[in-house]
Amino acid sequence: MRTWFEPHEDEEFEAAKDLLVRRCLVWAGERGMAADPLVLEAALDSRHRSVDGRLGYWDEAQVRRFLLEWIPRYVTATRDELDAAPESLLTLLRYVAAKGLRDPRGATPAELERAVRTAVADYPAALDDPARMGLAKFWAQTALDNGVDLTDRRALERLPHDVEAGRLPYDAEALDRVIEARFARPHLDEQRAFPQPPLVLPPARELAEAAARSEVVRRLTALADWAGAEGRTLTEAGHLRRADARELAGLLGTGEQDAEVRSAAELPGVGLMLAWAKRARLVRVTGGRLLRVAKAAPLLRDPEKLWTRAFEAYFELGRDMPASLTLLSSVFGDLMPDVLNSAYGMARPMPVARLEELVWLVCQDYVPSDRVPEETWRHRVGEELARALEPLAELGAVELSHGVADELYSSDLTGDLPEDGDLVDDGDLPGDDLTGGGLPLSAEARARLLRRLAEPGLLVRLTPLGARAVRDRMLAEGRDAPLIGELVDAPAAELLGVLMQHYPPDAAAQELDGWLAAHNGDCGPLVDAVRACSFRTRAAAMLSLLAEIRPDLRPMLPGLRTDPVLGPLVLLELSDSGGLGADEHLLVTTEGVLGLLEIAGPEKVLEHLRAMAGPNALALVEAMAGSGHPAEESMEELRRLVLDSLRARSHPLRLVPGSRPGARGRTAGRRRKR
Repeated sequence: MRTWFEPHEDEEFEAAKDLLVRRCLVWAGERGMAADPLVLEAALDSRHRSVDGRLGYWDEAQVRRFLLEWIPRYVTATRDELDAAPESLLTLLRYVAAKGLRDPRGATPAELERAVRTAVADYPAALDDPARMGLAKFWAQTALDNGVDLTDRRALERLPHDVEAGRLPYDAEALDRVIEARFARPHLDEQRAFPQPPLVLPPARELAEAAARSEVVRRLTALADWAGAEGRTLTEAGHLRRADARELAGLLGTGEQDAEVRSAAELPGVGLMLAWAKRARLVRVTGGRLLRVAKAAPLLRDPEKLWTRAFEAYFELGRDMPASLTLLSSVFGDLMPDVLNSAYGMARPMPVARLEELVWLVCQDYVPSDRVPEETWRHRVGEELARALEPLAELGAVELSHGVADELYSSDLTGDLPEDGDLVDDGDLPGDDLTGGGLPLSAEARARLLRRLAEPGLLVRLTPLGARAVRDRMLAEGRDAPLIGELVDAPAAELLGVLMQHYPPDAAAQELDGWLAAHNGDCGPLVDAVRACSFRTRAAAMLSLLAEIRPDLRPMLPGLRTDPVLGPLVLLELSDSGGLGADEHLLVTTEGVLGLLEIAGPEKVLEHLRAMAGPNALALVEAMAGSGHPAEESMEELRRLVLDSLRARSHPLRLVPGSRPGARGRTAGRRRKR
C-alpha cells in the first residue's frame, strides 16, 4: 500500500484513502479512540493535495495547515463534529505511526501530539473566521446549519431559489468577508513539486571549510569590519565618498580602485557588495553614515552561517547587479530559485543555453513594445542570466565552466518532435521548474537549442554548498528532497517505506548500506518489518525491494516459503520460477486478491473474480477463506467485503408458490389485460 501518488492518480489515491480510513476506524474502535471518517478523509486529502503529496509525512506546519486552514475552508459538518476534529487527527497520526506508515523525516509522534495540542488553542477562532472559509463551504455550511440535507439532490437544487426568496437566512456580512478574502489568501490546493533525486553531500567539516573559502564571505566580512561601529560618512546622495569607495575597492579586490569616476555609484563591484551587505543585514545606513550592524558580530565570526545569510540575500539583488538587468530584474527573486532548482541533482553540468530558452518564455511579457528584433532580446536574456550567475560563482554556490553539454540535455529534443505549441516532456531530467514537466518549446526553439547544445557554451553546476542551500530552501517550502544518510536512525519499517517510494535502486542500496552499518549489519529488523506489516501490497514491495538491493538476502527466500507469516509473500516473489504445490498456488492466488482489494477496493475485486472464475467465483473465494493465509486483518476484509457480498448475490430471494399479498385470490398465471 503506497502513501504517495502522482496528482493524476485519482483512482489509486481514492482506493488507498478508503483503505486507510476503514482500517483506521476499526483500529480506533478497538481502542476507544475518536475517529470521524469525514475528518480522516479530509486529512488525507490535505496531504495529497500539497506540494509534496506524502500521506505519511506530518510536521507542525502540516498539522496547522489542516486544522487552521483546510478544515475551515473545505470541511462542512456540524459544529460538534468540527470541534472534535483535532482528536480524529490525533487518532490518524497515531495509527500511521503504529502501522509503520509514518515518514521518519517528519515530526516524531510526541512532537505531533504537541503540535495538535498547540493548534487547538487557535482552532475555534479559525472555525469562526469567515475569511478562512471558501465560498462553496460558506453556502454548504449555511444550508446544513438551516437543516438542509446535503445528500438530498433536490434540496440542493432548490438552494439558490430559497436564498433568493429569503427562505434560507444567511449572514450577509460574513459572506462579504468570504468574498473579499477569496483573492488574498494562499491557495491550499498546492501545485505538486517535482520529486527530487536523493542528494549526497560531503561531511559537514568539508562544507564548513568551503564556506570559509568563499570570496563573497571574505568580502562581506571585510566590508562590515571596514564600516565599523563608528561608520563611514556618505554623500548627500547616499553614496560613499570617492576616496572611501576606492579604498574599499582595493580592500575587496574588485579591481576598481584606480577607476576614474565622478561618483562611487560608478563602481559596480563595490556597489554590489554594499547592496549585498545591506540585504544580509550586516551594515545599515543611519544619520548619513554607513555602520556595521552590532547584532551581526556573531554572524561575522561564523563563515558558514554568514554564507547561508549571503545566499538567501542574493535573491533580493535583482536591481543591484553590476550591470542592470533589463528583463530579469522584475522577476529575479522568483526566477533565480527556479534556475537553481533546475540544476539540482544533475550528474553533469547543465548548459545555460537550456535555461536561456525557458527563461526567455518567462521574460517575454517584460519585453518593451518596440521594433527591436526578438533575437536581440533573447540574446540579452542570455547575457543577463550569465551575469546573474557570476555572483553565485563568487559566493561558491555554483561552478561555471565552458564546454559541450552532455547528451542528456539534448536527448529529449531529438527524434519525432511534437508540433509547435506542444509540450516537451523532460521526464528523464531530474531537475525541475525550468527543465521538467513539459514546457512549451516551439519546433523552432527546439531546433535552435539543438544547434546550440552541439557547440561549446556556458555550463553551470551546483557546488555541494549550493546544493545544500537549495535543498534547505526546498525543505522550507515543504518539498521532498531526500538526503543520503538522513534515514540512518529510522525504524526499519519506516526506512523501507521511504526507500521503496522515493529512492531509485542505487540510492536505496546506498541508504540501506548506511543503515545496516549503523545497526551492526543485522538484517533481522528489516525482515521483521516485512513480517509485521499488515498491508499486503506494502509488505510485498518491501520484500521485493530487499531482494533487489540486497542480493545476499535472495538465497534466504526459499527457506522462508513455509514461514507462518512471510510464506505467501515469499511464494509470490518466487512464483515466476514455478514449482509450487496446489496449496501454495492457492496461497499465491489469495495473496494476489488481497493485494487487489487494497489497491482497488472490493468492487474491483468482485469484478475481477467474476471475470476470472465466472460462476465458480464464490467457491474460489470460499477456498481462499479456508486457505490458512496468515494475514488476519486482510482476510477479515476479504470475508466481510467480498465473500459476504458474493454469498448474498448468489442467494437471491425466491418466490414462494401461492397467492401474493393483495392478489385477491388471482393466481400468478392469470392476469387482467389493461
